[in-house]
Amino acid sequence: MRFFDLLSLISSNLSRRKGRVVLTAIGVVIGTAAVIILVSLANGLQKSATSQLWGISDLKMIQVSPNYGGGEGGPGMVGGKGGGGGSGNQKLLTPQTLKELAALPGVEAVIPRDYLYSYAQMRFGKLETYPQLVGIEAANLDVFEYPLQGGSTELQRGTAVVGSWVARSFYDPSLRPGQDPPPPPDLLGQTVRLEIVKWSNDGQEIRKKISLRIVGVLQETRGEADGMVFVSMGELTQWNEWVNNKRINRNKDGYTNVVVKATDPNNVIELANQINEMGFQAYTPQSYIQNINSFFIVLQIVFGGVGAIALLVAAIGIANTMTMAILERTREIGLMKAIGASNRDVLSIFLGEAAGIGFLGGLGGVLIGWVTAQLLNIVAANYLAAQAAQGGGPPTTIALSTPVWLMLFGLIFATLIGLLSGLYPALRAATLMPVTALKYE
Repeated sequence: MRFFDLLSLISSNLSRRKGRVVLTAIGVVIGTAAVIILVSLANGLQKSATSQLWGISDLKMIQVSPNYGGGEGGPGMVGGKGGGGGSGNQKLLTPQTLKELAALPGVEAVIPRDYLYSYAQMRFGKLETYPQLVGIEAANLDVFEYPLQGGSTELQRGTAVVGSWVARSFYDPSLRPGQDPPPPPDLLGQTVRLEIVKWSNDGQEIRKKISLRIVGVLQETRGEADGMVFVSMGELTQWNEWVNNKRINRNKDGYTNVVVKATDPNNVIELANQINEMGFQAYTPQSYIQNINSFFIVLQIVFGGVGAIALLVAAIGIANTMTMAILERTREIGLMKAIGASNRDVLSIFLGEAAGIGFLGGLGGVLIGWVTAQLLNIVAANYLAAQAAQGGGPPTTIALSTPVWLMLFGLIFATLIGLLSGLYPALRAATLMPVTALKYE
């Protein structure tokens, strides 16, 4: 029997029993729609969670810290080999180490940075705050790909680039109870007073006063840069030398932190493992992303399994419908065999009808699931936007995400369910003896 003749016969047989086909297919529609909606929900939650954690620039970064030793057997315990400096099990981030890190495949840049070894008070007019000062050994912050709100990211002596939260952290120490706090100051282009604090041997507080001109303000990324004040490494090193009352020798003391920027975010995990094997301590947000993705993959499987239960019930309905069809069409089967139809032809017809019911149900389920997901997205977007406005955070744009592969999978899976459900009835029909079938009442 030719393929197109087979399709025509299957379509004709299904159209003769529209009511039964529709009722049977409804079960497949419900099961497929449930799978589409539940997996879309898990996929949307995954996208929302990962998109709000870090930007793409953060996902390229690896935070590398020195290893000061801590016992044998760990990945960082390599006995001081590899040019890291220090003694014993120590692995310090010396200038020689920076060259070794930069030579690793997939590394775009190696940027040392350091923090103030004391605390500092920043004043602007009557307002003051206690910022986190970070020194960067780079002429420009462009290497970090931080989005700029205004000004420049160039770091020179006597200048600073601040994160978006720094201005909000200012407060008026003379503010009385009941008074409204002042609005955050516009720091761009302004000069602030910085007072670095240290203590003498007899416990006396000593302050070093510095003037800084704010040349750039970063956009909010909800990352670590939002609360930082960036200055040049040379200037911060001088401040730390004043705090410790001794010069800092990078060949001997190393850096407290180095940022390794990868060329491709997909290679960050492998690159971090290589750095750990060198004996240092590497951390990257990609590890959190990987764990989150693993969790949501399991969640998608669980949600898909819940929806698949409805498809299992629908499969029983298809098997029941096809079994009843064989009983009703026993004489028809005998007649087909009497005029030359083979067992394979009869098997193909009944399997095609069962698969057709699954396909129709799957198509309806995919359409209903996709439309429902879009409607839920609209409702959720309005609700979450209102919640974000009250909380002051960015709104979540995705509640349910339905990828194309999921819709194709739902359609193919429903068709296969129908095909498998009709396998036993089809085999039973194909193995009927023509004489017995013709004599059946």
